Amino acid sequence: MALQLSRAVSDGFRRTFTRAGGVLFVGLLLIQFGIQTSVNTVVAGFLPAEAAAQFSGETGLVLPVSGSVGLALFGALTLASSAYFVVLSRTFAQPLGEASTFPPALTERLGRATLVALVGGIVVSVAVAVGFVLLFFPGLFLTASFLFFVFVVAVEDGGGVESLKRSWGLARGSRLRLAVVMFLSGAFGLVLGAVTPLVGLVGGPLAADLVTVTLSAAFFVPYYAVIASAYLQLRDGRPSANRTAPEPVDASQTPKL
Repeated sequence: MALQLSRAVSDGFRRTFTRAGGVLFVGLLLIQFGIQTSVNTVVAGFLPAEAAAQFSGETGLVLPVSGSVGLALFGALTLASSAYFVVLSRTFAQPLGEASTFPPALTERLGRATLVALVGGIVVSVAVAVGFVLLFFPGLFLTASFLFFVFVVAVEDGGGVESLKRSWGLARGSRLRLAVVMFLSGAFGLVLGAVTPLVGLVGGPLAADLVTVTLSAAFFVPYYAVIASAYLQLRDGRPSANRTAPEPVDASQTPKL
């Protein structure tokens, strides 16, 4: 089944502007702001005193804790981010009529799915980065191929390797259309990279951090909702890896007419 991109976009926005979508937006906003703050804290904590004071004055929010505590906070928030995307995937991959609420099985095997998503996400990120460094197009190809990885982990309860293979199969035949979605993400990154320094000049580093995380959350929640819609299209149009074929009918057991 070929991906209908326009349908995925419209369906994704309908999933975004729901009560559940609003909660997911706030959740991503808090996680991203926490991660940005923890990164600032880690850098400031491991710099010499004079350099740390200068850095704190030129960057956003820095917590009054040591670099080690900031590093532990960063690790905890990274794990929370992985759990968040499992929750997001399960929520946005519901039937559209149920998109305004969270699914009953939201936290089922959440710990396992979180760890698989975290480890697999690191593997995918490294592979994609190498692909982009080598010749750009391999990175783009791999990004499209593994775009549904977290959805397979979260929704189909797949393991790491199994989910990579499943995502690869779902993307087959639709990678060019998926590349359009990824180009939007890249364009957003360029715009954000241009806007953030301007905000920093006008409102200071804290304002720049706030604008960055707010715009990122406002973009990536509908972005993942569109990917969820694309995942549902391709999943429902192809047999699942866990779906068994029907048993053949034994003609000898069929009554004669």
